[in-house]
Amino acid sequence: MKRHAVWASMMLAAALTLAGWPQLASAATLDGATLSALWGLPFAGVLLSIAVFPLVAPAFWHHHFGKIAAAWALLFLVPFALTFGTGIAFGTLVHALLEEYIPFIVLLAALYTVAGGICVRGNLHGTPRLNTGILALGTLLASIMGTTGAAMLLIRPLLRANDNRKHVVHVVVFFIFLVANAGGSLSPLGDPPLFLGFLQGVSFFWTTTHLALPMLFVCAVLLVAFYALDSFYFHRREEERSRFLDPTPDSPPLGIDGKINFVLLAAVIALVLMSGLWKPGVEFDVFGTHVALQNAVRDVALIGVTLLSLALTPRAARAGNDFNWAPIEEVAKLFAGIFVTIAPVITILRAGEAGAFAAIVHLVNPAGAPHDLMYFWATGLLSSFLDNAPTYLVFFNLAGGDAQTLMTTGATTLAAISAGAVFMGANTYIGNAPNFMVKAIAESRGVRMPSFFAYLGWSVVVLMPVFLVTGWLFF
Repeated sequence: MKRHAVWASMMLAAALTLAGWPQLASAATLDGATLSALWGLPFAGVLLSIAVFPLVAPAFWHHHFGKIAAAWALLFLVPFALTFGTGIAFGTLVHALLEEYIPFIVLLAALYTVAGGICVRGNLHGTPRLNTGILALGTLLASIMGTTGAAMLLIRPLLRANDNRKHVVHVVVFFIFLVANAGGSLSPLGDPPLFLGFLQGVSFFWTTTHLALPMLFVCAVLLVAFYALDSFYFHRREEERSRFLDPTPDSPPLGIDGKINFVLLAAVIALVLMSGLWKPGVEFDVFGTHVALQNAVRDVALIGVTLLSLALTPRAARAGNDFNWAPIEEVAKLFAGIFVTIAPVITILRAGEAGAFAAIVHLVNPAGAPHDLMYFWATGLLSSFLDNAPTYLVFFNLAGGDAQTLMTTGATTLAAISAGAVFMGANTYIGNAPNFMVKAIAESRGVRMPSFFAYLGWSVVVLMPVFLVTGWLFF
């Protein structure tokens, strides 16, 4: 398969650094107050392409989604360079790559590769009780090994357990809701927004104590709802008959292949923690983007862990998982376009009341005081369509940006921002990267996943009522 897209994305910024363009090294920082909201159109184009093309031209999209994402990125970068100068455009591109995209895709690729090397063999039978148990286990693991790690570890065994059932879509949808999103809300390891907060000075266990009750409420309601829905489907006659049509009835006893990857998974967790705790104070200026030494060490080491996993994992483990690069390749290409085109949107939001999106600032800080419920919904709804990590950081700064203050007198505001970013990443496929990977893996196993808008319908019907009650109870 094509590994090249992933590895090329990881190394692109390093190549740019060596290109020797000194005239661009001092690119000025752009003031978001000077930007029109029209600069957000390429980003909207990426989102609409993801939503519409799979519906109207699925074959074309499957073969050319990377080119479409690149085209939207160029439609932003070229006019941007002509308007503000090549230096600012190039600096914006390098910042998007070095500060956001490369750390993002390197960590995802490491978790995807390591978790994809752990194969749970044996034939489980997808009863409502077993499915609910797997979802609950994944929800707990997500805060320990990250939503990506937990999702990649459990999605294949879950699909294999349900390969004899007629109705499987709801199982995958609730898996995305719980394991790929809400379950990652109890530690900075769980979800990228919380890791950004950790890097800004939020204590490691702050989210554990302050998001525990909202997380338990959301996850408990979703697990009960899933059990009821899965029981309804399971006890229909066609589901009971399907137990006798199991395509894998003679699988070997339960066991785990690729155990070395548990050690490598611990290494990934340790490297993420290291980058947040070790502060040597050394930075490299790369075309105006400051790259901290600890982050560079983390990313290089994560690439090393990924290569070790590929070298040390038994072939039988990856074969048992039907491991391939297609899901992470899709994420790498689409999120490259998203991270580049989202740059002006985030810049405008950071301008606060002086920017084109001042209405959002007034919404969350009416009369200059934070409105926690509005922070929850504004962060959450934007995280559904923007990447939830930079969205979290924008609202973190709008709320004052001082971690010590936000952890004490502003604790409910910070909890609202954190919960909105993590929980509502489940609202769309693009809200959180694992959503895309789970969707791609399920489709590769023959599950006809909902389209972008159909999935949005699931989230409106199932998640929005839960979030309305969550906001009323806790914020």
